[in-house]
Amino acid sequence: MSTKPHVGIIGAGFSGLRCADILVQSGARVTILEARDRIGGRVHQEVVGSHLVDLGPNWIHGTGENPIISIADATQTVAHDPEGRNISISRDGHLLGEDVVTKAEEFMWTTIGQAFEYSKQHGDTIPPERSLYDFFQEKLEQSDFSEEEKHLCLDSCKLWGAYVGDPIERQSLKFFCLEECIDGDNFFVASTYKRILEYVSRNVLSQADIRFKQAIVSIDAPPRNDAQSRHQITVATVTGERYSFDKVVVTCPLGWLKQNAEAFSPVLPIRLLEAIHSISYGRLEKVYVTFPRAFWHTPSINTNGQHAGSTSGSNPVKNPVFAQFLNPSYAEHPENIEWNQECISLAAMPTPYNHPTLLFYTYGPCSTHIVEQIASLDPHSSEYRKVLVGFFEPFYSRLPGYDITSPDCIPTAVMATRWQKDSYAGNGSYCNFQVGLTRADEDIEVLRSGAGVGSERGLWFAGEHTAPFEALGTTTGAYLSGERAAVQVCESLGLRISLYGVGD
Repeated sequence: MSTKPHVGIIGAGFSGLRCADILVQSGARVTILEARDRIGGRVHQEVVGSHLVDLGPNWIHGTGENPIISIADATQTVAHDPEGRNISISRDGHLLGEDVVTKAEEFMWTTIGQAFEYSKQHGDTIPPERSLYDFFQEKLEQSDFSEEEKHLCLDSCKLWGAYVGDPIERQSLKFFCLEECIDGDNFFVASTYKRILEYVSRNVLSQADIRFKQAIVSIDAPPRNDAQSRHQITVATVTGERYSFDKVVVTCPLGWLKQNAEAFSPVLPIRLLEAIHSISYGRLEKVYVTFPRAFWHTPSINTNGQHAGSTSGSNPVKNPVFAQFLNPSYAEHPENIEWNQECISLAAMPTPYNHPTLLFYTYGPCSTHIVEQIASLDPHSSEYRKVLVGFFEPFYSRLPGYDITSPDCIPTAVMATRWQKDSYAGNGSYCNFQVGLTRADEDIEVLRSGAGVGSERGLWFAGEHTAPFEALGTTTGAYLSGERAAVQVCESLGLRISLYGVGD
């Protein structure tokens, strides 16, 4: 070819940025069309009070062969293993004893491991309608726990829903093995993903053409007679602009694909549409509540800043790190919605990234209820604050050290994510696998391969929903999917692949 092939990438999130980096290094001309006015997609930060926080992912899942951990090290991003004391609040609002909390935790993690193995070994014969909740119940019935302990364990197990973005009653046991992460510990990104995003994007910002506010209206990718034929894909955006590309990589979230499948012309192959509509999409939201001081912490604890893979200073067990609020009878809520809550104390992070903030993870119908309450409100308004404080006060007021008369116990700032109202995020969080699925593993492989549209129409897919099985639903998965898609494009164009580490 006498000129560089022109590749269009839809979306400037982690998968799009990684894909673009490899393609420009391999000799392609790259244009990224991004619907927002910024890069990063769901990797994004805002200030709560005076503290920078992540609105999207907070964690790096798995410290084994994980490129995001390597980038965290390279950028001196502080990723922290938040070991420490976990506390649970009973249904009637009382602090549970440490022994019973430990017993419930041990049961949950042991049973999660058993569920992974059972799903791996018996996935072919597990009925599609069988849920993770069913598995927990069966294991509890086989235990010698008292009835009270069984209720407590089941309430605690339900909070696994925060990992997948929906209640465990909807989590497929048949495909629970697909939720397994890269080996190793999980680290909270205490200093936020900001430096990681800067690192992932630095080559692309200087060498690719990024067009912002270019939400996609249509993608016309007709079949080709020659896999290496040029300029046959036309992409139209809301601004009225039309772009011609040799190849296109679509990194839009799964939720966007579900809602915009008709944007593709000709219509996508039936098997590809089945995959898009079969895989589920989670509803994880986050709520930050900041106080003048971390009243739930004693001032004697000393934490020191470390880099990825480190743990913080002395006496890690005295102060609570995670708090669970189990099936609360003390908080008003709709009868048909699970109201369990879980939060992590950001005061437990290493200095200087520790601050007096509780981060609540909400999911499923509960998170939808919260989002609906604040959807039309200005985040800086008194009504917005009133709604969120009113919702979470019954929970944080059960923490040790709370005093209704103390100014330290009055929030100074609150902020909730609203991904379910964000059409560019696909109105949700990330993929998961709910009951009723029969071919979820094959669905993921179909999306990865671009079955029927890859070499045939020059159209490829990337994103966390197309990641390796052990990295689905994670930033690592998004990054690796962009890498895989870039290789597919290079091979289809006959380009020599330059698969360097990002930023090299």
